[in-house]
Amino acid sequence: MAVVLAYVTTESVEQAERIGRALVAERLAACANILPGMRSIYRWKGTVETAEETVLIAKTRDTLAEALTARVRELHSYEVPCIVILPITGGLPDFLRWIDDETAPSDNPTA
Repeated sequence: MAVVLAYVTTESVEQAERIGRALVAERLAACANILPGMRSIYRWKGTVETAEETVLIAKTRDTLAEALTARVRELHSYEVPCIVILPITGGLPDFLRWIDDETAPSDNPTA
């Protein structure tokens, strides 16, 4: 079992929550953490920009990373959203197993 973190930046807490809830409800992520109040400085179309953003960190299986990325892209408002997948190289085995369990296909479609 290999698990990963998906690091996503969003325009608002509301957008992060909407995306995070969808990912967990669809079992593409076991958990989504929302970290408001990030200030980003970046170059976009030749200009240095500054923006207030919210970070969304989703915990998932490596085998779901592509589907999670596609789903975030569908739900996101940015033209080119930050969606990066980061490997987890260690951690509490029980927690990592929980991520695996919560992203497994469900026999109960409402779960």
